[in-house]
Amino acid sequence: MKKPTWVIEKERTKRAAAQETVWLFGLHAVRDALMNPNRTRLRLVVTKNAADKLQEAIDVSGMTPEITDPRKFSVPIDSGSVHQGAALEVKPLNWGSVMDVCQPGLENPHVVMLDRVTDPHNVGAILRSAEVFGARAVIAPHRHSAPETGALAKTASGALERQPYLRVKNLSVAMEQLRELDYVLFGFDGEAEETLDQALAQVKNRPVAIVMGAEGPGLREKTRETCDKLVKIPFSGDFGSLNVSNAAAVGLYATRYSKQE
Repeated sequence: MKKPTWVIEKERTKRAAAQETVWLFGLHAVRDALMNPNRTRLRLVVTKNAADKLQEAIDVSGMTPEITDPRKFSVPIDSGSVHQGAALEVKPLNWGSVMDVCQPGLENPHVVMLDRVTDPHNVGAILRSAEVFGARAVIAPHRHSAPETGALAKTASGALERQPYLRVKNLSVAMEQLRELDYVLFGFDGEAEETLDQALAQVKNRPVAIVMGAEGPGLREKTRETCDKLVKIPFSGDFGSLNVSNAAAVGLYATRYSKQE
């Protein structure tokens, strides 16, 4: 009996995921991945100088590095990447499901949701801010979002190893799952009437998800409709605009400390 198309596609996707690997580069990103017990590591390529700097992490990982000449540093990363003499091939991390990672528990957590933010440098910076301000997770759609890459990991400066980054099949479904967990969903929109601070003042005892769109297009219509409320970051003067990673940092700070007042 011939398998249905959807079954074939699901199996193909599963096989592709099993074969997927990522090359991390740079001393910080490689060191943190070597120290992460949840990271599946495959191959470590380093110069002698980098190996000396990473010796403690290499010992913890139990890996045997391949020592290479700096002039012959040959790994499949972009030629313009600043690798600092260290590259590590790994499997992408599996953090688990939205429902598992984002359970409120004894606290009222906050999460970041990204609607088609594809720039790995922006996502890396957001992961770094999310870790600093204690976000439970950063959630993005699997398609049309930044996957784990060396550039993302380097910008995240180690946060990729510690901050859950959940890439989901459907962002709106993930938003509804958070609503089932009693999260309130605030979508960022520069033309909204209410500010984030005003909105947060009304939900101090609720877990919060801040939902951010790509620069330019902003939130998609379906995402906007799924939000509980659209909010803005107030600005001075006649014009105000923040890079999405900077806006996320402001939103995370406001969300974190509004809960402590």
